[in-house]
Amino acid sequence: MINSNLRKKLSKIKIVLTDVDGVLTDGGMYYTKEGDVMKKFHARDGMGVTLLRKNNIPTIIVTKEKNQIIRKWSKKMNVKKLYDGVQMKETILEKICNEFSLKPSEVAFIGDDVNDLGLLKIVGFSATPYDGHEIVKKTVDYICKTSGGHAAFREIADLVLIQLKKTVSR
Repeated sequence: MINSNLRKKLSKIKIVLTDVDGVLTDGGMYYTKEGDVMKKFHARDGMGVTLLRKNNIPTIIVTKEKNQIIRKWSKKMNVKKLYDGVQMKETILEKICNEFSLKPSEVAFIGDDVNDLGLLKIVGFSATPYDGHEIVKKTVDYICKTSGGHAAFREIADLVLIQLKKTVSR
């Protein structure tokens, strides 16, 4: 059940930021014999991006990884923007707010580990997957019922859309 404080925060959200490893993926990194890294994304997370976009809520990926797989997935899912290679994620918020004419209170972010803490602490709504790091769980507004790579992003997308009275169906 979502309390009134969370409903109020969610109702202001105009853009959703997400980490990749541990949120959109289960955090596992699969290596081919050639040394290529492979990642598994959940189809429902992709649908979450689509539903948000159809309701004029862009999704932006903010990750410290620089990986061709992330770029390809972002493009296929029509993610509004990909910021990769970001070491201090909190530094990107001002740029995003300026570019999209937003306040930090209108931004949601889902992250799972200590490198996400800076950004999680300054956005309007913060979340972590069920299996997020314990320090992160103590910081965020919401802990998902699902783990990273198992549609945690979709859970947040649905929460945002429901509070905005938007459709979560096709």
